Amino acid sequence: MSSHNFPRYAARLSAHIGFLFTELPFTERIFAAKRAGFRAVEHPHPFTTPAPTLKQLLSEAGLPLVQTAFPSGNIANGEKGFAALPGFTACFRATVEPTLDYAEAVGCRLVHAMAGIKPINVPHEQLWETYLENLSFAADTAAKRGIGILIEPIGPGSIANYIIDDPHIAMYAVKALNRPNIGLLMDIFHCRSLGYDPAVLIRQYGSYIQHVQIADHPGRHEPGSGSMNFDAILQSLTEAAYEGFVGCEYHPSSTTEASLSWFPRHPDEPPISAHL
Repeated sequence: MSSHNFPRYAARLSAHIGFLFTELPFTERIFAAKRAGFRAVEHPHPFTTPAPTLKQLLSEAGLPLVQTAFPSGNIANGEKGFAALPGFTACFRATVEPTLDYAEAVGCRLVHAMAGIKPINVPHEQLWETYLENLSFAADTAAKRGIGILIEPIGPGSIANYIIDDPHIAMYAVKALNRPNIGLLMDIFHCRSLGYDPAVLIRQYGSYIQHVQIADHPGRHEPGSGSMNFDAILQSLTEAAYEGFVGCEYHPSSTTEASLSWFPRHPDEPPISAHL
């Protein structure tokens, strides 16, 4: 797989430090990402690190935190968010203000709201109604702070029975909510795992995409380890005038450092700020 288009995106590559540099303690991963040449970091659950501490670390490294998430529950118990779960509205809404407080304090402008796992014997219509109501609440609250809310479709290959499990369903939600600060988190690995051509989806929904994440397919390892056509994907992002970051959310096939042979080491673009 050719990766000659990656230098065009060198100033927009973000390290997902829940996947990368996990050989190190959380706070040290930020500086490891800086040394490797990443221009930003992202993580869904940084909250065990106090916001002032994280803000200071990001400032010292000169990297923004470009994307995080509302708390999604106990992962060990299989919980993957609450936004669409009837009976958990109070639980989800109780996380909104504290998460936005944290995001605002560290300068993060995008927050992902996980929908949850489909409960047994709950009608789809009830899940959908709950989801739209809760995301409306989150988005309207976030809009006051200039923060965007992300919807990410995640297929059964990654999370079984996830409620928002298809890019077209995610787009139905984005359009139904009809708010300028709600958009797609386009994870190309999930799209490919569902049988879609990510480049086609990007061309179809490019104006709604607020964040992108990449990994090769199959395996969800670094670019070049599988069959993903990254040149076509990056070209489609260029054609869609996408101006945000490209998050590297992959499992290194060995160590993180060894997985970075694809990485553009000598970018000639200046750093950019997170785009909403």
